[in-house]
Amino acid sequence: MEKKKDVLRETDDEAIGLAKTLLRTSRYGAIAVLDPETGAPVATRVAVASDHDGTPVILVSGLAAHTRGIEADPRCSLLLGETGKGDPLAHARMTITCRAEKVGREDPGYDRIRWRFLSHNPKSKLYVDLGDFSFFRLEVQTISLNGGFARAYALTRENALTQAPALEAVAAAEAGAVGHMNEDHADAVANYAIWFGKASEAANWTMTGVDPDGFDLAAGDRVMRIFFTEPLADATDMHKRLVSMAIEARQGLAKTPQAEQ
Repeated sequence: MEKKKDVLRETDDEAIGLAKTLLRTSRYGAIAVLDPETGAPVATRVAVASDHDGTPVILVSGLAAHTRGIEADPRCSLLLGETGKGDPLAHARMTITCRAEKVGREDPGYDRIRWRFLSHNPKSKLYVDLGDFSFFRLEVQTISLNGGFARAYALTRENALTQAPALEAVAAAEAGAVGHMNEDHADAVANYAIWFGKASEAANWTMTGVDPDGFDLAAGDRVMRIFFTEPLADATDMHKRLVSMAIEARQGLAKTPQAEQ
């Protein structure tokens, strides 16, 4: 009998980087839950951000079908990934099996999650504090990553989430650092996007988050993930790394042909 061909590729750094990028940059996704009345699967769209370790976070109304579903049965599945030109199946996406955990307003992590979600999805300020809206962390169980045709991977939560020792320290310093960069160093933020993110043109780029693995930028509907060359050691290292990268980007851009014209 012919042995069945394994369609999965071995998980490598490229696959892990792609999964982390999708987790950090996605602003929306499709969540699948079980209807508590019929038991049938229900799939709907939700706004998405990430907690500091990369865990997906959603902000949902208590009136929504998916909210009733995860409150009755926390098992759910989240699909992340955007399409572009050409065949939509040629673009990267991943399906995450999760268990939903509600983040109450009295929860110690509530303010952090609220800040990160609004930084990533600023339009949510219109309804985030309405009484029937709640945050849920979608605790990652397994990940099925498809990077395009013939690029399928099975990842673990350890592959995709950030587990650096500096996680708590960087989380505590994040909002201040992001505010400082956006208010006092907008030129450096734009240079990050152009030099490290290969943005084709200058835009009103803002920093939306920092974690031990890297930082996130946004300009309107465009989002971008920039990785550090190695994880941050502590909160002080975050400042040093951002400064050194700003210098590298400024010097690199000064040497480009466009800068010489």
